[in-house]
Amino acid sequence: MDDSPINRLPQDILHQIFSSLPLRQIMVCRSVSKLFNQMLTTPTFMDLISTQSPLRFLALRPPHHHNHHHQRQNSHVSSVPYLHVFDPDQNQWLRFSLSFLPFRSPHPVASANGLIYLWGESPTSIESNRSLVVCNPLTRQFQVLPQLGSAWSRHGSVLVNSVNHRVMVLTELAALYFSNTNKTNSWLTFSANLPSKPRSPILISDSVFALCDVGSPWRSQWKLFTCILSRLNNNYNSWVCLERHEWGDIFDIIKRPRLVRGKGNKLLMIGGLKSNFSLNSSCSTILILRLDLERLEWEEAGRMPVEMYRSFQESSKLKVFGGGDRVCFSAKRVGKLALWDDCDGAVWRWIEGVPGGGDGLCRGFVFEASLTALP
Repeated sequence: MDDSPINRLPQDILHQIFSSLPLRQIMVCRSVSKLFNQMLTTPTFMDLISTQSPLRFLALRPPHHHNHHHQRQNSHVSSVPYLHVFDPDQNQWLRFSLSFLPFRSPHPVASANGLIYLWGESPTSIESNRSLVVCNPLTRQFQVLPQLGSAWSRHGSVLVNSVNHRVMVLTELAALYFSNTNKTNSWLTFSANLPSKPRSPILISDSVFALCDVGSPWRSQWKLFTCILSRLNNNYNSWVCLERHEWGDIFDIIKRPRLVRGKGNKLLMIGGLKSNFSLNSSCSTILILRLDLERLEWEEAGRMPVEMYRSFQESSKLKVFGGGDRVCFSAKRVGKLALWDDCDGAVWRWIEGVPGGGDGLCRGFVFEASLTALP
């Protein structure tokens, strides 16, 4: 390889040649040799291809059945950790090694701007001491965010977006916020003051949205709450209930609703479509509603075909993940994922060959893979 004529070319010429390739081919070239890997991960080259569209994957979170104490006692037999992703465009499963991370039991939870956010345990700590880490599995670089208490990793939902690499860890009682614009390089703490535990919170632009149950112990009543990050303040309640008279009974027709970030300035609410308004009403299918956050108008985005819904009908647990125009559905003992794909018109299909063990209940997030540099 050292005697190859390609090595005689100046690096800027090589950068120009390889920058004309799609990102998928660039990733293949990186695995050819150490020389190619170094050349195609330099800041100059990454800046050159920064305008390339990322690869849109659906990433899986590790299952919850891991026994961390058992792993600590048997760390010498632990396997190489991987991030498993599904490529809807190529209809295939891929995996990215996380072995470059010096952490035990890395647990990816979110992604934004080509970066993965995960919880990782210190390999030298006897007690469980988890840190929030940001990394890029394509460039194999990582950065540890300022230390958090262990309670946040157990009970907090991690929300991220690409604007100033904002990160929020949200619980029912409090929220932690971190951004590149924060000169103190530390977490800012705010009181949440929510009426109940936030359900499926999401971060869209400068706003956080979450569902809260404001009903009674015997009957749920879901409401949509929101707050603006730039207005977070401990002196008053930053959260407001977002509702309109025109919405009518929109929250009463859906059973166990969840939120998913939509495309652009839109929000998706997903749940079982109730057959009637009785207390223990059965569902006829799964409904996807879309809220335009500018006009504050709801519309139906899709509903699961009846024959597909039969596989989920008897399951007591349903998990929903994804974002934009692709949403995945998972349930116990189904053995595969259902995918709603609205990229070129709404299409429902099955995803086979789901990796990993456990009870088949999958959680995940959208991973837009790119050669993004760390903040």
